[in-house]
Amino acid sequence: MTGRQWLLKRWRPRSLQARQLLAASVGLIAFLALAGYALDAAFADTARANLRERLKNYATAYAGGIDFTRDGSLYIREQPPDPRFDVPGSGLYLQVVMPGDHGNSMSAEGPILPEVSGHLLDPRQEVFEGPLPMTQIDGTPGEVYRYGLGLVWGGDGAPEAEFPYTIYVLEDSRALGAQLRVFRGAVWFWLGVTGLILLLLQTLVLQWSLRPLKRVINELTKVQRGERARMSERHPRELEPLTESINAFIESERENLDRQRNTLADLAHSLKTPIAVLRTQLDSGADAAALREELDVQLQRMNNLVSYQLARAASSGHKLFSAPVPIEATAEDIVPGLEKIYASKGVLCEFDIAPGVNFYGEPGDLQELLGNLLENAFKWARRSVLLTAKPIPAAPGRRAGLQLAVDDDGPGIAEENIAKVLQRGVRGDERVQGHGIGLSIVQDLIKDYRGELQVKRSAELGGARFEVTLPPGL
Repeated sequence: MTGRQWLLKRWRPRSLQARQLLAASVGLIAFLALAGYALDAAFADTARANLRERLKNYATAYAGGIDFTRDGSLYIREQPPDPRFDVPGSGLYLQVVMPGDHGNSMSAEGPILPEVSGHLLDPRQEVFEGPLPMTQIDGTPGEVYRYGLGLVWGGDGAPEAEFPYTIYVLEDSRALGAQLRVFRGAVWFWLGVTGLILLLLQTLVLQWSLRPLKRVINELTKVQRGERARMSERHPRELEPLTESINAFIESERENLDRQRNTLADLAHSLKTPIAVLRTQLDSGADAAALREELDVQLQRMNNLVSYQLARAASSGHKLFSAPVPIEATAEDIVPGLEKIYASKGVLCEFDIAPGVNFYGEPGDLQELLGNLLENAFKWARRSVLLTAKPIPAAPGRRAGLQLAVDDDGPGIAEENIAKVLQRGVRGDERVQGHGIGLSIVQDLIKDYRGELQVKRSAELGGARFEVTLPPGL
């Protein structure tokens, strides 16, 4: 593991609240930074535009009060538009450029301003430049913004007396910089305050929004400690699939545990009688032949009991979240063998299976379910058996249910005998060979999958119809 990977693993937030708060903080900081940058840029552009407009007004005001003598010297008739023009080094300067000469305001005496000699503008041409380097009256470096306006002096009206001149008005950049600093300080202060308030609100909102999840965790902890039997059902819609799955898992595990206990209890109870018979025979002093005969009978009986209980345990229960098992493929594995066993009767099995229909559970459970239902149908059918399978539509996001039916053309089952046939160890006809536990195993399997078994008269073939309904899953 590299040092970078170790740091990422060590500093990765482990709680949802920390993750969301970190993501919100990063997003908020980025947003505030971009907002601050945009506001700063907008204010700087506005301040520069205002500065340009102010310097233009100064230049326009000077243009109305400027005269030139006969020898072309600059003469200003009126008071300057701002008293700072008369204060040396005040930060507000005037420069007038004429052909071969230039003049300055009183404020321009002392500072070293950007060179303007020869920088005549065309009539009505305007320029705004800056910041340009200059030297303050005390010798320190500085910067200025400069606005220039190109004009034409008309003289006494004779065309030959006209000549161009340019008015430049300059202002120290420190005034604009001070405005920007005040604005930036205020903007970043209030953006910081706003960010802290929003982070506090975000923390409160996160705690409120994650409260249902914390309640789920608390309930799950109580279930683990045995203080609750299951999760409650009052949760937000987004958490309902999670809590339903947890409850279904808890119920499935509890049923599996009960089933294991019941299987062991049933096995122990079933073996008590053969063992007691053998003990009685031993104590009675019976001869060896009789004892051997009784031992063979009871051992066969115990072997049948153990085989049955093991088969029952193997076919009981299922995984809650299982991969789909194709119905048709499983049926095609079972039916050929049954058709061979009952070849003397000529029984044939037809399929009416919807495309893509699946069983969600253990493959062994499906084999046990289909095997017992189909074997029962083959046993009683005259010529025909029909296997039908189709899905039961489910809500979006949930797996489909299953409707499975096996029909035969045999004598059918009277309605008053249905309950009797489904009992363990009871056969529909005592003359027919079997143990009478196949349909009981089917019924136990269907119960494990929270399904339903119905026995009715077959409308298609006229015999019995065993219809299995498994509800839609999670």
